[in-house]
Amino acid sequence: MSPAVNTELTVAAWPGLTPRLVRTGRGPETLSDYHDAGGYRGLDDPAALLADIGQAGVLGRGGAAFPTAVKLTPVRAASLRGADTVLVANGEEGEPASVKDRWLLRHRPHLVLDGLRLAARIVGARHAHVYVSDPSAADSVTTALQEATAEVLDGVTVSVLTVSPGYVAGEETAAVRAINGGPAKPTDKPPRPFEEGVGGLPTVVSNVETLANLPFVQRHGADAYRAAGTDASPGTLLTTLTGGDRPPGLYEVPFGVPAAELIALHGVAPQRVRGVLMGGYFAGLLDRRIIDVTLDHESVRGVGSGLGCGAVSLITDECPVAVGAAVLGYFDRENAGQCGSCFNGTAAMAATATALRDGSADADDVARLQRWSVVLRGRGACATLDAACNIAASMLALFPDDVARHLGGRCSECRAGVLPAARPFQVEAS
Repeated sequence: MSPAVNTELTVAAWPGLTPRLVRTGRGPETLSDYHDAGGYRGLDDPAALLADIGQAGVLGRGGAAFPTAVKLTPVRAASLRGADTVLVANGEEGEPASVKDRWLLRHRPHLVLDGLRLAARIVGARHAHVYVSDPSAADSVTTALQEATAEVLDGVTVSVLTVSPGYVAGEETAAVRAINGGPAKPTDKPPRPFEEGVGGLPTVVSNVETLANLPFVQRHGADAYRAAGTDASPGTLLTTLTGGDRPPGLYEVPFGVPAAELIALHGVAPQRVRGVLMGGYFAGLLDRRIIDVTLDHESVRGVGSGLGCGAVSLITDECPVAVGAAVLGYFDRENAGQCGSCFNGTAAMAATATALRDGSADADDVARLQRWSVVLRGRGACATLDAACNIAASMLALFPDDVARHLGGRCSECRAGVLPAARPFQVEAS
């Protein structure tokens, strides 16, 4: 069974890839290290850089894969009309199975700050926030800010806010609400942050891995950025790979690499893989079709799943029903408690999945779980309820034989011991 937490982290780039995001040096990268590598280059034309980001096709790395240039454009327009604007680097990383953002903040804080500086210049923001829940990440960024002068950051001032970790805390309106002095919980939309965010001002909330890609575009241009990846998913991504009785790995890979080859690189024979928990906890379960996909948005969408934040958790010896029940239990505990449909819906789905895992559910319970996974979608202020629906629906649709075994009380894995992890495949940064 997968451990609840594993702290041994392997960090590597895809064979033959010149890494853009990972580095193997010991400890956090210093200002001099980053300068020597070509960082913090002067920016004379923010509009041209925005055009390059659009031409490069940089996609958001927080889970939605929204085009970064499109996200920056309305806030830049507000600035050009004379409005004050704000930038937020979102490194809260509420997905337990993902570690990429914390690793970047701990080990490459200047790369993140350089991307923050460039994005702030594009949208005319004079102040930015780094939003985290990992104290070590906060310490690393604070140290980096002490090294960086106002001249290095082009006059952009930066604050660091540390909040308590939580699945919903990384949602963009939760980040805005926390920076504004409230709880780190989502708010209803509209307005969205680009309309009314921190201090009521137009605000860009951008994932730290997304920002970490901008210095490469500035230094090398759109064509060089597109030299890795696919036409629709250009560049590289950081993927957190867990499971298979192996220490977790953080890999920088070009979009489009075969998932089976990455799994083999991780040291797990692809034939052992029964399925995966895809894209962190959000996208749900995927069966052995993971072996046939490439790691890019279009290929993973093509099998009805999502790449999300890039986390891939291998299900080998675990029971998929037990994994699904554990994740639904997590959503029940992590619920923000603000929306009745989500509060009650996640609790009901978690209880039913737990009963199925324990062999005390019947066919009517399974039918109810399937119906809830459809009718409850879109009813919450944030994506937690949708994530729970994804887990329930994918578990029932893709693992019917395992569900049937549980209805008949014949699951050998669960008879040998229930999956103990409250947060399956959780990984800590190192």
